[in-house]
Amino acid sequence: MSILVSNSLARGLRRERAVDTRTADRQWLHWAWLPVLAGLGLSLLGYAAIGTTEPVLAQRQLGFLIVGMLAAAFVGAQQWRWMRRWAWLLFAVNLAFLVLLLIPFVPDSIVRPRNGARRWINLGALDFQPSELIKLTWVVAMAAWMRTTANVKRFSGIIATILVTLVPVALIILQPDLDSALLFAPVLLVMLLAAGARVKYLLIIACVALALAPCSYPLLKKHQRDRIDTLIAQVVGDTRLNNGNGFQSSRAVTLAAAGGIVGSGKQESGALIHYNRLPEEHTDMIFAVIVCRWGLLGGLALWALAAAYAFGAFMVGVRAGTMFGRLVAVGIGAMVFLQLMVNTGMTIGVLPVSGMTLPFVSYGGSSLVCLWITTSVLFAVASRRSRGFDLDA
Repeated sequence: MSILVSNSLARGLRRERAVDTRTADRQWLHWAWLPVLAGLGLSLLGYAAIGTTEPVLAQRQLGFLIVGMLAAAFVGAQQWRWMRRWAWLLFAVNLAFLVLLLIPFVPDSIVRPRNGARRWINLGALDFQPSELIKLTWVVAMAAWMRTTANVKRFSGIIATILVTLVPVALIILQPDLDSALLFAPVLLVMLLAAGARVKYLLIIACVALALAPCSYPLLKKHQRDRIDTLIAQVVGDTRLNNGNGFQSSRAVTLAAAGGIVGSGKQESGALIHYNRLPEEHTDMIFAVIVCRWGLLGGLALWALAAAYAFGAFMVGVRAGTMFGRLVAVGIGAMVFLQLMVNTGMTIGVLPVSGMTLPFVSYGGSSLVCLWITTSVLFAVASRRSRGFDLDA
């Protein structure tokens, strides 16, 4: 009897120590709070900017924000030991969603085409865009692959990583969504550098890609070639396309300039945007609305929040205790910051106009919810005190 009691007490003590260990592994003061606060600031800035011309959509965006933060709180509260082991399964499921979008006989009630593109799955109150979630699942899968340095030290390992990345890229291009697909290449480069890949191999691949890039021009669709032609016309000062293919870009640049240093205010900027007929002012061109309403100071505030998000994510990576956690954090920070850089660059006329939205700011429930879930993963990485998101334990 005494032996049974002794064994029972021993088991209870081991369970208590395990709980104490799990509790000790978590810390609540870490760098991930910076991306959380920056994401909240960007989301509220987006809500206010959308409300400049679309108050009804702004209220819906506020609802999406609440849903996104609740989803982030739920996901962030989960145990993350399974994520590395299930990384490829999550990635494969997301790829299956991308394939579903391309099946021609899927009814419109499930896959809802818009402007000739098949990017959304109808979930009733919310249209789910798999290309938004694939960014996170791809980062996690790549981190799981590259966590072993040997996988990226060899040239063949880098090529294998690129070939895997080409699968979601190809599926996204077929939607068609070339702009989102192109985002994967620079993020992969950042992750490879963080994983310890040899720079000479990356330079060889980059040089080959740059040499072959002009050859892809004839393969582009007409509207994609028009965007490149419009950018060239803007650079050389040719205004002949401003009322045609370059209308959206020229309107965005004009409205951004109209904001001056401190902006035009809500009423005047709303009128300017309305009478200039800026296309996609609440999605792709939301940065032009921000600069028109709050001026250069508003644009700088947005960039400061974006820089804070990326810096916080990279610091989470630096402090992570494992290569997997480090690569997840670095990949997320690079993905968000590079997407913001492309969107703002096209708005001010230094990059071709694309359909890439402004993270946390542009209108869209699927994008906002996925971004908050992504941020919760950052929080989970940072909250591991000693194991640093060690999922092998």
